[in-house]
Amino acid sequence: MNKLRTLIVDDEPLALKLLRVKLEKIQSIEIVGECKNGREAIAATLDLAPDIIFLDIQMPGLNGFDVVKGLQSDILPLIVFTTAYEQYALDAFDVHAVDYILKPIDDERIIRAVQRAQERLDGVDGQDNKPRILGAIDSINQTENPKQAVNKMLPGMLSSNVQVEKKVVIKDRDEITILKQSEIEWIDAAGDYVCLHAQGQTHIKRSTLKELLAELDENIFKRVHRSTIVNLNFIDKVIPHTKGEFFLLLGEFEKIKVSRNYKDAIKHFLLGE
Repeated sequence: MNKLRTLIVDDEPLALKLLRVKLEKIQSIEIVGECKNGREAIAATLDLAPDIIFLDIQMPGLNGFDVVKGLQSDILPLIVFTTAYEQYALDAFDVHAVDYILKPIDDERIIRAVQRAQERLDGVDGQDNKPRILGAIDSINQTENPKQAVNKMLPGMLSSNVQVEKKVVIKDRDEITILKQSEIEWIDAAGDYVCLHAQGQTHIKRSTLKELLAELDENIFKRVHRSTIVNLNFIDKVIPHTKGEFFLLLGEFEKIKVSRNYKDAIKHFLLGE
């Protein structure tokens, strides 16, 4: 049995040390890296390609949910959240089959999480973990609020003004965010959700990629993977990868994988066609 390449992430040094000590006792685990914040976790995932991440949720800056939203579905490892979250959040995790370890960390729970991870990697179930996590996040964010009735009216009111720049409307709890399409850097699809990355933030929208594509400007948004779209205006560098694939660098931190099936879109862009 191949060992699970494991990344552990926690902003508390003592919690990080405790988790490392407990995981080192499990023969099927190989710890390949440790991170103390979300930004480091995203970078380490891209560089180390771990099989599984033990990821703290509550961290300053980018939290655990932000890390998941910030990674492409196609390269996202299995995630086990380590959390002291309230029970309603844990119920959401259970409903969407997302694994977690409740703090203080328990040896038995860690072993169960590792066993589940191995089972998913051995089967076909490990390929769609991002939609599950986004489903749990969406469930956690759902609240009953009187403003919801007003929110349902706003998208239609906004879209009726044909003079304004093209935008994407995102409803989140009792708020509505309106993103200019020109500010969206890339989009990652996961099941019935899409993650829109703009100006250092990631927004979840309940929508399929096909539905969103109908709204986007086809001149600047190109699909580069089966579930990933990029805004060509934000590409800073193209790095060749293996088997005809590429990596796109968007700004300082974003690194997007281009599959060989969609490389022609980037080729035409580089040639100015």
